[in-house]
Amino acid sequence: MSDVDAPGDRYVVGVDYGTLSGRALVVRVGDGAEMGTAVYEYPRGVMEAALPDGGRPLPPDWALQDPADYVGVLRHAVPAALADAGVDPARVIGIGTDFTACTVLPTLADGTPLCEVPELRDRPHSWVKLWKHHAAQPHADRINALAHERGEPWINRYGGKISAEWQFAKGLQILDEDPEVYRRAERFVEAADWIIWQLCGTETRNICTAGYKGIRQDGRYPSAEYLAALDPGFVDFVGKLDGPLMAMGERAGSLTARAAAWTGLPEGIAVAVGNVDAHVTAASAQALEPGHLVAIMGTSTCHVVNGTGLGEVPGMCGVVEGGLSPGMWGYEAGQSGVGDIFGWFVEHAAPAGVASHERLSELAAAQPVGAHGLVALDWWNGNRSLLVNHDLSGLIVGMTLATRPQDVYRALLESTAYGTRMIIEAFADAGVPVRELVMAGGLTANPLLMQIYADVTDRPLSIIGSAQGPALGSAIHAAVAAGAYPDVYAASKAMGRVHRNVYRPQADHVRAYDALYAEYRLLHDHFGRGANDVMSRLRAIRNAAADGAAPATTPQEVAV
Repeated sequence: MSDVDAPGDRYVVGVDYGTLSGRALVVRVGDGAEMGTAVYEYPRGVMEAALPDGGRPLPPDWALQDPADYVGVLRHAVPAALADAGVDPARVIGIGTDFTACTVLPTLADGTPLCEVPELRDRPHSWVKLWKHHAAQPHADRINALAHERGEPWINRYGGKISAEWQFAKGLQILDEDPEVYRRAERFVEAADWIIWQLCGTETRNICTAGYKGIRQDGRYPSAEYLAALDPGFVDFVGKLDGPLMAMGERAGSLTARAAAWTGLPEGIAVAVGNVDAHVTAASAQALEPGHLVAIMGTSTCHVVNGTGLGEVPGMCGVVEGGLSPGMWGYEAGQSGVGDIFGWFVEHAAPAGVASHERLSELAAAQPVGAHGLVALDWWNGNRSLLVNHDLSGLIVGMTLATRPQDVYRALLESTAYGTRMIIEAFADAGVPVRELVMAGGLTANPLLMQIYADVTDRPLSIIGSAQGPALGSAIHAAVAAGAYPDVYAASKAMGRVHRNVYRPQADHVRAYDALYAEYRLLHDHFGRGANDVMSRLRAIRNAAADGAAPATTPQEVAV
């Protein structure tokens, strides 16, 4: 953190809401210097097995959170970051936030989460559905099938498939499985917008999540006729979603007295419109110009890139006008599991003595490309792009009695790079060029992984110049909302930072990876495009066993 301070300096606070914790960052407006930071771990974390306090067990593929944890970040991390910075709160002029997405919750008309309504607290559907809640896959399948059957114009803006992670699939799941909770939900809101509501007392909706996660295209949501065809009871869903829509970098409102007491910040300062953790990072990485793809790598990876025009990219998460920054078309793709895959191997599969990322990376780096004889598929948490199917699962091909832990670890690293290459090639085929990768997130600290990505994609890798990319991006948007800069482009240029071309592709590695990538593509298409649906059948068998049902004995029974 910087200790250089001048009497006339002004500051903003960026708050980054992650999967397990929230981080606050105090940033100097003039140059983006990071003055102080603090982290608050969510006490509830991610609820995947049961509701809290001995509550109801949860079925497979659920992932819930407690919105009280989000307020805890404001109460604890923001004051601690101010103390760490040694900055007078009176010199703070704005606050901005970013969130995981699609993370959504049902609320009353005043924003009260339904899980805080006493008689609904034991109902799983009243809680926040985290981005990696994948139990709505059957509902996403219904949404997609009907959209194609009706020729809905918006479906191709999302690569032909709406994800189980997104608003409509999760909302339809609530209607199907707990109609009372659906009826009581007067508002259905992204956590990115809900936290802004808590800060400034005003309900707003940001165009980023409305477009990418809420199927809002060309100024409207899916029609009432389409929703009624899905389910007559779902026709009012847009009414629960719709709200005052605002562009990225705008001022959502002013900090309320209540939120000022939580945070220790001055009442009345600017509150920026809500944003998404990946999307906001493009500003902090100085990557808002077309052709610079930002990969935010953590438990999962999100890929975002601006383009000058509208293109429809098969299997993409979406394209939204102004989704990243005003005047551009923002494209999004993603991988549902990246760091989580590596973490799974270290925690559950690596033997004692090598069970650390550092040791496995050291051993894996000593071998030539392809020496392990393995190819893996990176679907351990499903596939977000290009296949958009969260029933898919991981695979490693080529294992022998000579296979060592470092071989498997390297194959898993490489598999995520292959998945990113698939995404880049889909962009390029649709007329959205990617000239440079700008990497952000904690995984950038692994030089082996970064070199693998440069070699597999055959593109230079730049590294964001901040360890807190999303929080810095939120601070940049706060500076714009407070009027310190005319737009996000000017603020990004002044406050963002990036180290260009840190990793360059090595020609001999590129050739070797081309051969391995060809094998990855064959496996990708065989198991992901319908030639063999064994992964979906196995998941159905697992779910039936977990529910206590008799397992299916034939592929036909599983399909039913």
